[in-house]
Amino acid sequence: MVLAFDLGASSGRAVIGKLEPLGDGEGGVGGATAPRRLTVEEIHRFPNDPVQVGQHLHWDILRLLHEIKQGIVKAAHAGHHAIESLAIDSWAVDFGLVDASGQLLGNPYHYRDHHTEGVMEEVSSLISREELFASTGIQFLPFNTIYQLYALKKQESLQLQQADKLLMIPDLLRYFLTGLMLSEGTNASTTQLLNARTGKWDTALLEQLRVPASLLLPPSAAGTSAGSLSAEVCAELGVPAIPVIAVGEHDTASAVAAVPAAEEHFAYLSCGTWSLLGTEVKEPVLTKQALDWNFTNEGGVNGTFRLLRNIMGLWLVQECKRTWDKEGLGLTFPQLVELAEQAKPFAAFIDPDDAGFLNPVHMPEQVQAYCSRTGQYVPQTPGEIIRIVLESLSLQYRVVLERTESLVGKQRFSGLHMVGGGINNKLLCQFTANAIGRPVWAGPVEGSAIGNLVVQYMALGHISGIQEARDIIRHSFPIDTYRPEDGQEWEQAFVTFQEVIQKALF
Repeated sequence: MVLAFDLGASSGRAVIGKLEPLGDGEGGVGGATAPRRLTVEEIHRFPNDPVQVGQHLHWDILRLLHEIKQGIVKAAHAGHHAIESLAIDSWAVDFGLVDASGQLLGNPYHYRDHHTEGVMEEVSSLISREELFASTGIQFLPFNTIYQLYALKKQESLQLQQADKLLMIPDLLRYFLTGLMLSEGTNASTTQLLNARTGKWDTALLEQLRVPASLLLPPSAAGTSAGSLSAEVCAELGVPAIPVIAVGEHDTASAVAAVPAAEEHFAYLSCGTWSLLGTEVKEPVLTKQALDWNFTNEGGVNGTFRLLRNIMGLWLVQECKRTWDKEGLGLTFPQLVELAEQAKPFAAFIDPDDAGFLNPVHMPEQVQAYCSRTGQYVPQTPGEIIRIVLESLSLQYRVVLERTESLVGKQRFSGLHMVGGGINNKLLCQFTANAIGRPVWAGPVEGSAIGNLVVQYMALGHISGIQEARDIIRHSFPIDTYRPEDGQEWEQAFVTFQEVIQKALF
């Protein structure tokens, strides 16, 4: 059995994974071993709430470390004493700075903190977007690691001046557990500092930004051994020295590893706080069209690349709910979905990726302001607002799916694989099938955690490779199929959606 810690932007979980033989009559899967299934047991779940300190937003990194330790203890208390390895995955771009003595220099910034405002544009005046994309292949987002580092440089940050090493969030938490510093490649690729062709840090780029290359450790492939729990951690928790593996530590890399696709070429949507839609490719796509459409080429498991685009995702819904909770409405997510289902369809549209939605003070008012600014009906009720958000997300998924097909030059994808917690929103799944006009295959829910588990099993030699892993996942977890409905109405809505987005740009 293996233990996975999957840290999302709003919560974390610890799960035990076991490979077990399939029962009689359950069918088999391909691969080097007897037919098996993966079973998953959640043993610990915890919130991941950022902390506002003065004008800045930080991750509570030591609380996350504490919760990971609690997960290890709970696994032992539940009788899981034969854990072969553990691993951590998390969101991308954020990092901690460690001094020469190995001490953390302050709490890591949250990617939604405002200290990077205007920095992306300033860096673009030093290094053209074309040059930066040709090197890194990474989507331009204002909170990318490159802009966070440049912001610290501009501020003459004492932390940056005293730093000896930069560790991405999973790297940092793993270091706290093992005492070993190691940089994992899938997460390193999201920094916009890694050369997409060589897989190494772009030293020329670092020199232009006056960031010392010595801060960055050479990236290691997903599945690399990363030491074991330190003697101090073992003594504290009363557990043996469990081996630790650096899996696909960017949670999307793990989620894509868990896509239960039988075909080689497929489209996926990892759906949660963020929506990440794209496909898996063997070489980065660094064309001008990919740059103009703001696609990204992030490192994947098994030496692949994740050609995808970040979409704002269910953050829009989460922030609406948080705001209404503060105002005393007390609506649950299922209640909000039910109200949305009852609301009038296609009343208005928003661009989910509009910069105003990144971290507004009041998300519902931000949605209303966008509708007002674009001359549309202004929604008044929670149900109307959530329906507009879900319909707009679904239509944006169509835009990105069709652009993905254009970039890779493949035949039309037969459907879309959706993984992640967002598939619990069945209305969004159905809307997505309606919008793209093809089937949506939704599952598994815990995509990132499951991908984390199977990469550990691959590293341990119990699964032969990524295709066997996907075969096992396909036979282990339920997959719900959503078929498109109301095609003519959604086609017209797509036309109107595109007109609204264009109007907002000019």
